[in-house]
Amino acid sequence: MHGRAILEHVLHRDRLIVAIGTAAVAALAWAYLAGGAGMDTDMMAEMPDMAPMPWTLRSAVLLFAMWWVMMIAMMAPSAGPTVLLYATIRHKDETASRAAIDAWIFLAGYLVTWAGFSLAAVLAQWALERFGLLSMAMASTSAVLGGVILLAAGLYQFTPLKRACLRYCESPLLFLSRHWRPGTRGAFRMGLRHGSYCVGCCWFLMALLFVGGVMNLVWIIGLMLYVAGEKLLPFGRRLSYAAGGILILSGAIVIARAV
Repeated sequence: MHGRAILEHVLHRDRLIVAIGTAAVAALAWAYLAGGAGMDTDMMAEMPDMAPMPWTLRSAVLLFAMWWVMMIAMMAPSAGPTVLLYATIRHKDETASRAAIDAWIFLAGYLVTWAGFSLAAVLAQWALERFGLLSMAMASTSAVLGGVILLAAGLYQFTPLKRACLRYCESPLLFLSRHWRPGTRGAFRMGLRHGSYCVGCCWFLMALLFVGGVMNLVWIIGLMLYVAGEKLLPFGRRLSYAAGGILILSGAIVIARAV
């Protein structure tokens, strides 16, 4: 009986469980990336001008895993407030254990959406490598391409789609109030929907990895911090516009120097 009382006490701390769990997922993802994501990153850094290795089913699966884990590491922290608010609301109608489980299902739906983005990123990487536009370090070998990506990412910051997606990403309460779905299936669908808004908000920013290097930890950390600031800081919208201006200017400079 004493053990059951302890278990119930732990379950009543559902938000803490969800918060620690989300942080653990992100930490494991970062550990995987820091370890090279199963790739010889030292070799890639030393031979950036060599042609990438031939594609196989194993390498494609490894690249998909690398992209997905990278997205989990970068996006799970900024999704934390929405997941925690969802768990809090669910706790009012369900038991603590049920609320925690559904919060995990919500997070799973969110991460599944980023799995879809990761698949698209792998296909884009394959196409760029096929045309000889990526180095061994998985960075653009074309200054013009790099400049175009920078310019396009900057312009996207000012589009209505970016503003609409950022609106839901920066306001968990707004998202949950407008897209609430009951039950466990609803939790997964809401996670998918929230993930879709986050992909719509950040996908062009993730394309910047093809400029700095897909496995460049400095770029990955920088993008993660920026995305978190854009979503969580009260001046996130102004930060978005400022970043857009900087990217446009940087892209124009890179293109001008290349042509």
